[in-house]
Amino acid sequence: MSFFTEHNSQRSGVTVLELNRPPHNHLNVDLLESLADSLERLDNDNNCRAIVLAAAGKVFSAGADFSPAGGGAANDTASFYAHAMRLFRSRKPLVAAVQGAAVGAGLGLALAADFRVTCPEARFCANFTRLGFHPGFGISVTLPRLVGEQQAALLLYTGQRIDGEQAQHIGLADVLVPAERLREAALDLAGEIAASAPLAVESTRETLRLGLAERVRIANERELEIQREQFATEDFKEGVAAMAQRRLPSFTRR
Repeated sequence: MSFFTEHNSQRSGVTVLELNRPPHNHLNVDLLESLADSLERLDNDNNCRAIVLAAAGKVFSAGADFSPAGGGAANDTASFYAHAMRLFRSRKPLVAAVQGAAVGAGLGLALAADFRVTCPEARFCANFTRLGFHPGFGISVTLPRLVGEQQAALLLYTGQRIDGEQAQHIGLADVLVPAERLREAALDLAGEIAASAPLAVESTRETLRLGLAERVRIANERELEIQREQFATEDFKEGVAAMAQRRLPSFTRR
């Protein structure tokens, strides 16, 4: 089952991929596989020159689905990340329209894009350590690449949330607009990209991101190895329970 829709926009050369797994657009293996398949197909579509990654509803993505029936994350981490890593091998420029929460793996998904358009109400959060496990989705590479090692360490160690204005200030987001203009602004940016020569844009993108997919893949192998160990800990169970109960976790190093 596909949890997103695809359609052409009114901007020439721009395709929209929209997450549609209400209410929180949680990520699972099937969603990431379908998204990666679509990106690979669009790589071979000469009518597509830029892509907008959007999300239905009030939330971009609240992260990986940890529910028993979720079909991802701790249930099948290897497949989850295998498809996530495919996203970094796509060739077409990707603009993420980020409203509401971009949390955990949802933040990782936003960081896979070339640009992020957001609004003041957005909330960016790398909450992995607050859940009791090592960050994933290649965030240990993609986050410091954008905001620097020191700022990335602060966000990763604390799991603190930042809003859209803060995200733009530190370089996590590229464009800040009122919430009601978010989709339009993302489409406008993608339209500007699509107006440039596609061979020139794609080759420039390849140069700027040279080696990125491989660095993310290598980092993710380490992330996955550590996560597998930590998913079996009492601290992970406590972190997930605390999140569900909206309270501070009490970790015991077990």
